Amino acid sequence: MSSLASNGSGPVPVIVLSGHLGAGKTTLLNHLLSRPGARVGVIVNDFGTVNVDAALVTGQIDEPVSISGGCLCCLDDIGGLDSALETLTDPRRRLDAVIVEASGIAEPGVLAWMIRASKVERVRPGGVVDVVDAVEHFATVDRGGSPPARFAVATLAVINKVDRLPADRADAAVAAIEERIREVNPGIHIVRTSRGRVDPELVYDVASAEDPQDELPLAALARQLHQHEGHRHAAAVTVRTDAAVDPGRLIGLCQDPPEGAYRIKGTVAVDTGRGLRRFTVNVVGDQVHVADRAGNAPGGELVAIGTDLDADAVRPRLEAALVPTDSGDPEGLRRLLRLRDISA
Repeated sequence: MSSLASNGSGPVPVIVLSGHLGAGKTTLLNHLLSRPGARVGVIVNDFGTVNVDAALVTGQIDEPVSISGGCLCCLDDIGGLDSALETLTDPRRRLDAVIVEASGIAEPGVLAWMIRASKVERVRPGGVVDVVDAVEHFATVDRGGSPPARFAVATLAVINKVDRLPADRADAAVAAIEERIREVNPGIHIVRTSRGRVDPELVYDVASAEDPQDELPLAALARQLHQHEGHRHAAAVTVRTDAAVDPGRLIGLCQDPPEGAYRIKGTVAVDTGRGLRRFTVNVVGDQVHVADRAGNAPGGELVAIGTDLDADAVRPRLEAALVPTDSGDPEGLRRLLRLRDISA
């Protein structure tokens, strides 16, 4: 999947990481950073409080500096978010993703809106990951009435600390939390985990299974220390084509992803009726991002990613979206271009 990673070649996904105090979002963040194969920028507002493992990011606090392994930016308030994003998404930094830790900066819905509305050219929304404390959820943030508002804006809910629940009531306790989440967000992708062990592939593209060749030793050493932790693996289904595809079918897939697919990504050629035109698509939850891609060669691929993918059910959906076409679909093309304009 390395051909689809950012690394300076396209928009950089910006992911909001939210969750109630103590839910485990910093543990999850450090787990993501401990995995090799991607350069990740992190934006926090209080380095001491958030306690991000600086060795995993290997940046400076007050003045972000371009380095091989990643970059850490500290904000006093959300007013500097665009400035930080401008710095971190500079192609020279070759970052694959940027994570904004929401603690103390703003509500996740506000941050998600600011990222969508950002005028920074190389930014694209990468979703909102909300971490939920499986043990304390009903004793802290959800005591009845309406479910927490942040569930409505989340694209991925991570129910963490499942291992700390009594074995005889763990399933029922987690199911009750899932029911509350889906009251306000029926289509959300939910992952059960412990110690924040979520596969990075579910959150952003990982270019390889190894550290980047020029990775700094400090970050590499920190990753080695985290290797024993493991994580909940995501599954992926990839379908390729050598021809141009129907834009209407493509949009249909993006707006109605297969069950279990949290992310869909790919590059395809579309027949405009006057020649071929290439596009990249990125779907995260219910968010669809479309961008122009240089070139007019036929062919492309789509990849669906999720933790509970049924490959036998997902593959036909991807194949149907990539059925070759030798004639233009004006209405489908208009819909695709509208999504591209909204994404810009």
